[in-house]
Amino acid sequence: MKSRDIAIVGILLAVGAILRYFLAMLHTPLTPNMIIAFYCLAIILISPKIYEAIGIGIVAGILSMLISGSIFPPANLISEPIGALVCFVVYAAIKNRSKISPSVATFITTLASGFTFAAIAIIAVAPQIITKYATMGGFILVFVPIVVITAIFNAVIVQLLYIPSSRVLMRGQE
Repeated sequence: MKSRDIAIVGILLAVGAILRYFLAMLHTPLTPNMIIAFYCLAIILISPKIYEAIGIGIVAGILSMLISGSIFPPANLISEPIGALVCFVVYAAIKNRSKISPSVATFITTLASGFTFAAIAIIAVAPQIITKYATMGGFILVFVPIVVITAIFNAVIVQLLYIPSSRVLMRGQE
């Protein structure tokens, strides 16, 4: 990966982390995970190698874990690298097929990351979940719409940012 690409990834992850931290401070019932949106944008813009994409996911997982207000923050160390891998694979498969491929890849990535996070949380802290929700089904019933809404939000954000950011990157290559 070129130093320019590393700088792009670093800036995008920093922006995502700052936005996520700011949104978490608002204490709303739904805190979108902007880190996912911005690492997807980074992967889409720089087209890294697969192991570099996983590395981006690992860094995103560390950032997410550090600023998470979730039930089990260490789950981010697994869910974000999985998300980055999904983004890499999905975008590589569809990038030349549609103008909304950044959106589609980000939507699927957010679902993969969110549901991986939920599965790990269910396994790791089931007793704690049961004290907050009447049943595990109650937790799932609450969690699924949050992940889907976040996926839609992330997909829209990435699609809106993709065109101007790709133009800026292209201008730098001329």
